[in-house]
Amino acid sequence: MLPPAAGPPALGKGQDNAQWTVGRGQAAAWEDEHPQARLAAKSNHLFSHGEEAMSKKLFRTLLCLATVVAMAFSCGWAAENAPTASKQDLPRPDGKPADMTKPVQVFILLGQSNMVGMGKIAGGEGSLENAVKTKKKYAYLADEAGNWTQRSDVRYVRVMDGRGGGTQLFNNEWMTVATCRTIGPEFGIGHLVGNAVDAPVMILKSCIGNRSLGWDLLPPGSQRYEFVAKDKQGAEKTLVYAGYKDRPDSWEMDKAKGTTTEPPPWLDKSGKPIDWYAGKQYDADVAKAKKVLEELDTYYPGATKYEVAGFFFWQGEKDCGNAGHASRYEQNLVRFIKQLRQDFNAPGAKFVLATLGESTKGCGGNGGMVLDAQLAVDGKSGKYPEFKGNVATVYSNPLSMGGSGNSHYGGNSETYMNVGEAMGRAMVKLLEEKK
Repeated sequence: MLPPAAGPPALGKGQDNAQWTVGRGQAAAWEDEHPQARLAAKSNHLFSHGEEAMSKKLFRTLLCLATVVAMAFSCGWAAENAPTASKQDLPRPDGKPADMTKPVQVFILLGQSNMVGMGKIAGGEGSLENAVKTKKKYAYLADEAGNWTQRSDVRYVRVMDGRGGGTQLFNNEWMTVATCRTIGPEFGIGHLVGNAVDAPVMILKSCIGNRSLGWDLLPPGSQRYEFVAKDKQGAEKTLVYAGYKDRPDSWEMDKAKGTTTEPPPWLDKSGKPIDWYAGKQYDADVAKAKKVLEELDTYYPGATKYEVAGFFFWQGEKDCGNAGHASRYEQNLVRFIKQLRQDFNAPGAKFVLATLGESTKGCGGNGGMVLDAQLAVDGKSGKYPEFKGNVATVYSNPLSMGGSGNSHYGGNSETYMNVGEAMGRAMVKLLEEKK
């Protein structure tokens, strides 16, 4: 379907025009960037006012020509820039196992609750069942009889940090929806990557919800910094924000001591020290993923060797709720990418992240700072030359079916599938680029 004459670009597979989340403000911004479309829209307006002065036949002819011109410009832009699902359905899995003489290509998924996955599988509108079996989307997920397909070349493993430091194992099987209660972006990722990589593939998810990059997931080596915040009465306070392994996340700064100001004791209501520190979730998620890889044959039967080929990251909601964390998001994200590659001894591993679906380019506030930081690390932005060809950011707003990350997009599985496919496609593109 072609987009309207002066509207935002058409969406790809998995989204139609009725699913646009672009508001009037975004449409105006899009027209500002594409004056040819605005000109065509104005031409339509002028033609309508001159209809009485010309024959209806001539008017309709000119109106159609103007509309076609605008459509052509819009479609050209969409073909080049739309961050959507592929233009044609992916094939169903062929059931063939991978070539086990090759190392398993491991892709590690990190983030918070939306990476964990809150997309509904069963039910009506918004469920995966409805999207696949009624709307006929993501056809590769089900066979002709309506049963969920299974890949014999992609292993899906999901672990989570448990209470007391233990490991919760949720998934350890060949990739299929049949074993899941909810979904995240992993199915879009797994099928795109699985089709592109001529080797065994493991999708390894290690994450838990309600975690911020500025505190829980703060990478090793992160330093303290000062930030001026306002209390509930509007009075300004200069705070020291935690560096790696500090606790709590912030405390009032002594101006004479600066960031060397030591934090007060951090105790619970019973007076016991709170067992948490900046970066503890980073340490736990990395450790859980490494444990899986140490026992490779348990999680990918028959495998004896692996390579960490890439990382996927979808996160940011909690940082948006803290101005101090949002202001530091970009610096933390750069360190996060570099530290993961170091910790997994994978300097060449690709990195793909997705923005929050509700965040729009040009928006302000904490959400705008987080979005700007996520877009800045994309290798194509040019801000970080060392990320060129190995880091990509997926702009998720056009892919979202509505809602916010904090509300888990209403549990709409199509949002999770759309974002997953886009992330998978971005990873495949990075893998294809010359090193």
